[in-house]
Amino acid sequence: MIPYRKTTLDNGLTVVVNRDRASKLAAVNLLYKVGARNEDPARTGFAHLFEHLMFRGTRDVPDFDLRVQLASGDNNAFTNNDYTDFYITLPRDNVETALWLESDRMQGLDITPGKLETEKKVVIEEFRQRYLNQPYGDQTMLLRGLAYRVHPYRWATIGLTTDHIASATLDEVRTFYRAHYRPSNAVLSISADLEEERMLDLAAKWFGGLEERPGAAAPIPQEPPQEEPRRLEVVRDVPASTLTLAYHMGGRTSADFYTADLVSDLLSNGDSSRLYRRLVQERRLLSTVNAYISGDVDPGLFVFTGQLLPGTSFDAAEAAFLEEIEALKTGHVPEHETEKVKNKFEANTLFGELNVMNKAMNLGFYEMLGDLELVNREVARYRAVGEEAIRDFCRRTFRPENCSTLLYQAKTTE
Repeated sequence: MIPYRKTTLDNGLTVVVNRDRASKLAAVNLLYKVGARNEDPARTGFAHLFEHLMFRGTRDVPDFDLRVQLASGDNNAFTNNDYTDFYITLPRDNVETALWLESDRMQGLDITPGKLETEKKVVIEEFRQRYLNQPYGDQTMLLRGLAYRVHPYRWATIGLTTDHIASATLDEVRTFYRAHYRPSNAVLSISADLEEERMLDLAAKWFGGLEERPGAAAPIPQEPPQEEPRRLEVVRDVPASTLTLAYHMGGRTSADFYTADLVSDLLSNGDSSRLYRRLVQERRLLSTVNAYISGDVDPGLFVFTGQLLPGTSFDAAEAAFLEEIEALKTGHVPEHETEKVKNKFEANTLFGELNVMNKAMNLGFYEMLGDLELVNREVARYRAVGEEAIRDFCRRTFRPENCSTLLYQAKTTE
C-alpha cells in the first residue's frame, strides 16, 4: 500500500507525494506524457532524441549531471512509446536540488545547433548498433510494422529510420520541446521521509512559477480490428531461426490486461511454465521460448516467440504454439498454477514498495494512466482472475484473423 497526496498547480502540473519513513533517500520522478506515439510519422525518434537532449544543459545549468553528483545523487531517464521518464535519487536533505534542476530544464533547455548535432550522431549510432547491426536487431521493428497499420506503435521508440533524426532541423526540435515539455503535460512525483505538506510546498516553490505553454496534443489514430491473418518471412544472418506470433489485445487500463498478464506468466515465467516444459524440455522443438504482453497504454500485443532448434520447421513450431493456445481455450487450468503466478506478482509488488524510487515512479505512472488509485488495487485485480476469465480471454484474443506471424529465417550456408 502506497499512501499519497495529490494536487494540481495553477499551471497544470500534477504533483503526487508519498512519505516514506523508512528511507534516508529522496526520489524525484518527472514523467512527461510524450512518447513515440506522439510523433509525426515523418519525424519519428524525437521523443528518444529529447531524452538525450534533456541532459545537455540549460542556460543556467550547463552541466546537469555534475549538479546531481555534487548533491550526492544519481539520475537517469528512459523513453518508450507512451511516455518519457526522468528520475533522481539523492539524500533527503538535498531534495530541493533535484526539484530546482528539473524545473530549470522543463523550460530552460539550451538547444543549440552544436548540441543538437552531437546528440543526433549519438542517437543514429545507437540505432545502427542496436537495431541494424545487431543479430535479431530488426525483429521487433518488423513485428510492429506487420501488426500495426495505422497506430504509431508501428514504429519503435528509436524511430522508423535514421533519416528522420539526421534531417531534423533546429526549429522542428524546438517546436517539439515547447509542445510537450510543459507543466500540464507532466506528472511530478516525490517519495521521501518528509511531511507531505512540505513536499507539496517545495513543488509549488520550484514549479509553480513556470508558465504553461500552448501545446494541444494531436489525436492519435486508433488501430482498426485486424480481420485477416498476416505473415511475413525474412532471411537474416543469425545463428538460429525464430518464430513469433502476435495477437492484438486491450490496452493497459482494459479489463483484459490482468488476465493477459497472468496468462503470459502461466505460459512462460520460469522453467516450470507450460511453454518451457512442453516445447523446450519435453518435445525439444525450441531452444528458448517466451510469451509476453507489450503493456502499452493503447491496445497492444500478446506475443509468443521461440528460437527453433536444428531440424524444427516453422510449421512444427507454429503448430506446437497453437496446441498450447487451444489447451488454454478448452482445457482445465489448475488453481495451483494460477495461484503461483498471483503469489509471485503480489510478492514482487510488496518487494517493489520497499524501494523509494519504485514508489515515486509508480505514482507517476498510474497518474499518467488516469487512475492513480490503481497503484494500490492491482494485486486485487490479479487475484480476481479466474479460470473462466482465462478461457474467455484466450477464445476472444487468440483467433487466426487476429494474428500476425513473423518467420525470421536463419540464412543457410552452402
